[in-house]
Amino acid sequence: MSRPYAEVIGDPIAQSKSPVIHNHWLARLGIEADYRRCLVGEAELEDYLARRRDDPDWCGCNVTMPLKQAVIPNLDRLEPLAERIGAVNTIVRNADGLLTGCNTDATGFLEPLKSHLSATHWYRMARVLGTGGAARAIVTALAAEGFTIVLAGRDPAKARALLDELDPSGKHHAADLVQFADATNFAFDAREGCLDLVVNASPLGMAGQPPLAFDLSHAPPGSIVYDIVTHPAETPLLQAARERGLPTIDGLQMLIGQAAAAFALFFGQLAPREDGDHDLRALLSR
Repeated sequence: MSRPYAEVIGDPIAQSKSPVIHNHWLARLGIEADYRRCLVGEAELEDYLARRRDDPDWCGCNVTMPLKQAVIPNLDRLEPLAERIGAVNTIVRNADGLLTGCNTDATGFLEPLKSHLSATHWYRMARVLGTGGAARAIVTALAAEGFTIVLAGRDPAKARALLDELDPSGKHHAADLVQFADATNFAFDAREGCLDLVVNASPLGMAGQPPLAFDLSHAPPGSIVYDIVTHPAETPLLQAARERGLPTIDGLQMLIGQAAAAFALFFGQLAPREDGDHDLRALLSR
């Protein structure tokens, strides 16, 4: 007998931890449904969505690299946040087969920062590394929280264009990623009352990808270092930050947060997270 299902698509996809997360929650809630992974490249995307649109058991899918922008022309509508970000990481199918593009990356990214964002600061600055689909969500989320952003990419012109598109009234800065590779002796001013972030929003440092070249002398004192890479969760950037005594946030926190928002869209129930995701993190660390 058929049963509802959702899945995650992208290329590559074998490394995705999303099936572990969603199937854990489905089992906890006793929901008769599945969550799968499906290898889909850009060339197969249109055909994939056409076939899934006609499948009444398909609830939707999460979208990972490199498809977060490529999916948009194949959708019927975008939720306002996804439209503003210009990237989709969650597609939901309604009963009529209409496909809606959503973005839960912004929500998932901000979730572990809530306690910091509830405080008042004189100044908020974020150094964001990367200019892909995840970076679009992160820049949009941080700009809305009052951050001045330094966006660094291998193509500074792309970084500048992205900032101008997503927050044209902001006083943000674009930079070349290579300028952060070597140590600096820059003397940061007193940072009391400031909130500083360093965010790796790129796949650099992920297993199978080149390493991220970022010297932590570019991080102001007390910076929170946040790496969205999930494989491995303990990246060299986070290891180096801890050795310097800096607070860190790993990519599993964003992954679980965005997955919880998507789970509610797919299956109509809140994800069971009463234990603070302790059991789920243990599963993901195996």
